[in-house]
Formats: sequence, structure tokens, C-alpha cells
Amino acid sequence: MRVLQTFEPDVSSVKLHEAITEQGYAVVKNLLPKAELTELSEQLNPHLDLVELGDPDPFFGHRTKRFGALLSRCPITRRMLTNQLILDTADLVLGPYCVRYQVNYTGVMHLAPGETAQTMHRDTGFYPIQNPSPPLTLATMWAVTDFTEENGATRIVPGSHRWTDDRTPKVAEIVQADMPAGSVLIYNGSLLHGGGANESDRDRCGVALHYSLGWLRQEENQYLAISMEEARAFPEKVQRLMGYDLATVNLGFADHKHPNDILNGNAGNQVGTLGNKKMMEADNAVRRFRVIGTDSVGRARIDI
Repeated sequence: MRVLQTFEPDVSSVKLHEAITEQGYAVVKNLLPKAELTELSEQLNPHLDLVELGDPDPFFGHRTKRFGALLSRCPITRRMLTNQLILDTADLVLGPYCVRYQVNYTGVMHLAPGETAQTMHRDTGFYPIQNPSPPLTLATMWAVTDFTEENGATRIVPGSHRWTDDRTPKVAEIVQADMPAGSVLIYNGSLLHGGGANESDRDRCGVALHYSLGWLRQEENQYLAISMEEARAFPEKVQRLMGYDLATVNLGFADHKHPNDILNGNAGNQVGTLGNKKMMEADNAVRRFRVIGTDSVGRARIDI
């Protein structure tokens, strides 16, 4: 039986990078302080009360509540998004393949008792890039409640980010991310995973904050999820992660202006600059993908 790979909050980003490179994931226990965990729950609950249980698509769960736009609805997620350990790890995982990475998705997965196990899948399935590939996304799943085998802790297949698309996992290769509330599961988006079955009498709640290479289309459209007026009040680091920045030289401007200047209506520190020497050097250092062929491999959704 496989043992879950876990770390304490004082772990280094280098150690997490090594774990994610080798196994595709890492669990950091109790990374979110108790006071912030309480604050997160208090901000989530009013929205959860308004969301109806279940979705017609079984992939999203007949006994699951979901909602997004968390950077607006739950202000504490802005701090979670910019947690320094997470960003340092993203620098190592995604940084070699882009000049700037970005928010890809924010959302809540709230599993009620009776929810069945989700099909195993890769978060990167909507990008037409065959596996294995360099990292495209880095996902974090924060445990708002305890995650246990009984209540539907996320199921993962360690090492599957290095598999070809035609390989199917065996039951013995699956582990569940059991972790106490306040912990976080960090994983390569190409890792096969899925929500577990909630066979307990309590809800299981998690917050997903995902990052992706800056030149990819975002899964959640941040510009429609959050108004420009509201985004102006966010810390600049959050604004830039949302996409109010250049992905690289000349990529992501509007009317030949820097997007952060347009958002904030001022000169900023990049006015008129759609690229500079430092950014060009970073662009030239990016490890570029080489496409040597294509094939209709399809998007994997595996019932197991």
C-alpha cells in the first residue's frame, strides 16, 4: 500500500519541487493558521447557503456544491493565492516554461454525504497537449474541513503525470489525500486524480486555487468573474496573477498599453513598455516546447 507523501509547514520549496517532479504531488500539513481557517469558513458559508446541491453532469457531482470567483467572494483567498511557499514552489515548477504564470482557476468543492467518487481525470485535459509533457498547471487544494478516506478526500495516482495518455491506473495505485483542515494538497495538473466518495455523515469542503503557464487560456475567466472596479482594490501581486500583466514580451497588451496601467488608470511602472531587456532575457531563457507530432488521444475520464 502506498503511503501519502506529507510535509510540515517549514518545508522548503526545493523539497516540494522535488516531490512534485517525482510523484506529481505533495501535501503540506496545517499550512493555513487556525485563525485564517476560521476566517475562510466564515467567508465561504454565506455563499454555500445560496448554492443548490448537485449538478446535472455527474462529473461535477450530484451531491456537490460548487462556486468560483473566490478572489472576489472570499477575500482571504487573495492571501492564500500569494502564500510565499506556494509561489516559491510555482516558481520552480512552472517558472522554467514561462515568463509569468497566472491564476487558472478558483473554486469550492463541497461534497455532501452520499456523494459518489468522481471519475479520475487530469486538470490539463482541456489543453490539446499529449502526456507526458512539461508542467502546464500547478493546482492547490486547501482542506477547509478534515479530508478523510470516509468523507471523500481527493484520490490521486502518484507518478501518473509521467504516464502516456493510454495508461489506466489500477486500484492499488490510488492513494487518498487524507489531511487535517488547514492543510494543502499541491499537485501537477497532469496528475490523475478525482474527488472521493463521501460515505460519512458530514460535509467535506475544499478550496481549489490553480496556477498555469501565462501563455495558456485560463480555465476560469478572471476578467468576467471579477469586475475591473473591484480588481483595482486588490494588491498588485494579485492583479498581475489574475492576468493584468504581460505574459511575456508583447503578449497580453490592450491598445498597445500595459494591462496593469489600463486597470489602474495611471502610469504605473511599465507605462508604454510592452517589453524590456529583463523581460526579453527571461523570454529567451524559457524552455520551449517542441511539437514533433499530433494525435487524437482524447481527454481521459476514468471510472475506477
